[in-house]
Amino acid sequence: MANDLDRLVDAVVARVQHELGGTPQAPKGSVVPQVSRGAASGAVAPQGPKGQPRPDLARIIDHTLLKPDATRDDLRKLCSEAMAWHFFSVCVNSANVPFCREQLRGSTVAVCAVVGFPLGAMTPNAKAFETTEAIRAGADEIDMVLNVGALRSKDYALVLDDIAKVVGASQGRTVKVILETGMLSREEKLIACALSKAAGAQFVKTSTGFGVGGATAEDIALMRATVGPELGVKASGGVRTAADADLMVAHGATRLGASSSVAIVSGGVGTSGY
Repeated sequence: MANDLDRLVDAVVARVQHELGGTPQAPKGSVVPQVSRGAASGAVAPQGPKGQPRPDLARIIDHTLLKPDATRDDLRKLCSEAMAWHFFSVCVNSANVPFCREQLRGSTVAVCAVVGFPLGAMTPNAKAFETTEAIRAGADEIDMVLNVGALRSKDYALVLDDIAKVVGASQGRTVKVILETGMLSREEKLIACALSKAAGAQFVKTSTGFGVGGATAEDIALMRATVGPELGVKASGGVRTAADADLMVAHGATRLGASSSVAIVSGGVGTSGY
């Protein structure tokens, strides 16, 4: 199992680096995800009139509130904004799922729960249990944090099992894997994407917003190139304006995580750290 994973990881890294940077091609016979060239082609984000509302972005935004001190009033406001602007979802800690589910009753806004947040250093079974509980409480999607320490230790079997257990517990719901890209090297980002895809996740995501760094166009392009067209890519961390959002979309993002969501769609500039 470990040797098979090592070969898969080596092949993915070689293939993507070749496509993006001209390094040697993977060995013949390697079966790896194909690269989508367009996202890494240096695309320039479309620029709309400064300060103009952008309601077209609302349906790819997960309106986010993950602060540990969030009150019921804060969550009520989050849900009210999500319904008013028609955001795709609210993204909250799993303990807040039942309250948000009730607030959103009758609307089209989904509820996304974070799992293993924000460190990702829990056991696979603990993350799977939290996933089960979040779904029981009404979550429609799961954003799980990858075990960064295991990845950097090259314990790929543990990383794969960690993601696969959450995917299995999700009962067919969308699972996004938070890579915490600010803590990873370029090669580690490639490997994290490959393992997420192999484990059956539907998305890879940049950041928790609680670690170092946030979403960058370079990382989004790299993630898109690695997972190909089959998976979604979510940009989160530092997306505060419509221009930020457009830049991420131009490089391959299909979902945005933001707490400055209202500013993004109304033409303002967000001040939140997420």
